[in-house]
Order: sequence, then structure tokens, then C-alpha cells
Amino acid sequence: MSEEIIIDKDTVEKAYLKLKIDAEEGGYHLNNDLYFAKELTKSLLINEKRYGYPSCPCRLASGKKEEDLDIICPCDYRDEDLNDYGACYCALYVTSEIIEGKKSFTAIPERRNINKAQVLKDNILPSDLTKLSYPVYRCKVCGYLCAREHPPEICPVCKAKKERFEKFL
Repeated sequence: MSEEIIIDKDTVEKAYLKLKIDAEEGGYHLNNDLYFAKELTKSLLINEKRYGYPSCPCRLASGKKEEDLDIICPCDYRDEDLNDYGACYCALYVTSEIIEGKKSFTAIPERRNINKAQVLKDNILPSDLTKLSYPVYRCKVCGYLCAREHPPEICPVCKAKKERFEKFL
């Protein structure tokens, strides 16, 4: 296992405020659950330190920027997810209907159509995925995957508690 990446609260706060300003200037909204949104911001910062780019914390990144361009936040799938479900895959970005309580969060299917997604589904592991520096945890409720030292306290997608996660890889 590699060394744990620690991000201080001030850095998270500054990054969150920048994300919020950028989102609002672009006509987007961040999740109004501040704790949740800041935890996702922290995960983006960790991924940026880990890989050199802020890959979506709710997907497995390859560590190769050219392969992961579609999942650098905001990901290529954000707008489609917002239109169809009211939130992006990790629920960092949400619509005004979600914020106003007119629409509820629902599970969002993975739109990323690449071999890694099929490989994980079929449980066939290429050498790239067997050499991850962090274990991968899977939410048994909605299928959310995260690569980190420990599973999250609460699933960012379906809000299941930590005990609903299983070690996946």
C-alpha cells in the first residue's frame, strides 16, 4: 500500500469555494449537503495528488490521464446525468430541482462505456487493475466503487452506511 494522502481543511475549503464559484458561473449547482460536497472535493484533491488530475472519486481511474480524460471532474457525463437524473454520477453537481426538494436522488447508472467497466462486471482483471495501490470497495446496495484505504462512512450515491461496503479488489 502506498502512503495515505492527507489534505488539510483549509485546502479543501478553498477548493470547494472555487468549485462552487465555477459551477455557479457556468449555471450549475453543487450538492447543498456541505459535508458531502466537501468530502467529494477532498477526494478530488486526493486523486489530483495521486494521479496528477482530479478524476471522479466515484470511478476507478487508470492513472493514465489520456485514458481518463472523460472522468476528470467535471466529467463528460455530467450534463447527461443532470438532465436524466438531476445529479451527476457522484452527486457533486445537482439540479435546482434536487436543491429545492422537488426531485429526489436516485441511483445513476454508469455511462462510461469502456473495457474496464465490462472487465469489472465480468470479474476479469487485467494486470493494470490488479496492481492498484489502494483496495477497491464496492457498495453492496448500489454498486458504487471507490479506491481508498477504507470505505467511506456513507455511500455518496445511495447513502448506505460503511458496513454495507465490501472489499471488491
